Amino acid sequence: MSFKEIDVNELEFNPFTKISKQWMLITAGNEEKANTMTASWGNVGFIWNKNAITLYIRPQRYTKEFVDANDTLTVSFLPEQYREALNICGKISGRDEDKITKAGLTLAYDDGVPYFEEAEMVMVCKKMYVQEMEKAGLLDQSFDSTYYPNQDYHYLYIAEIQKVLKKQ
Repeated sequence: MSFKEIDVNELEFNPFTKISKQWMLITAGNEEKANTMTASWGNVGFIWNKNAITLYIRPQRYTKEFVDANDTLTVSFLPEQYREALNICGKISGRDEDKITKAGLTLAYDDGVPYFEEAEMVMVCKKMYVQEMEKAGLLDQSFDSTYYPNQDYHYLYIAEIQKVLKKQ
């Protein structure tokens, strides 16, 4: 199966279920080296006259190094049959082993930006903003003890959705 580029305005999905229940793979790098991570936190919207996605990455995630080193990244949504692959990509660090191969996934590239052949939809994105979240910004301090007992606050990335690829 191949991918077809579609206009972002043609998208019809519920971001609440697509991100939090189906999950996504955040992938960055190049044709020499890439890494990915499973994410279930994120937002889709409109900012600075751009269609955008907001992603959250903890500082210790290996994928963060790839996201920081590149201007572009992809967000891949895989069908339910790849749930185990998503679990592997969320639990195993690419620092320690080749989790992409272990997950049975196949890297593909759009102008050198990595994504997965197994995806049903891919957003090719360009970073526009990054900022580390801070304890002082948490208005509900229970979030600090619940989500950040190690004080490892996420980095927030806002990226322009430049292209959407949909499996045909």
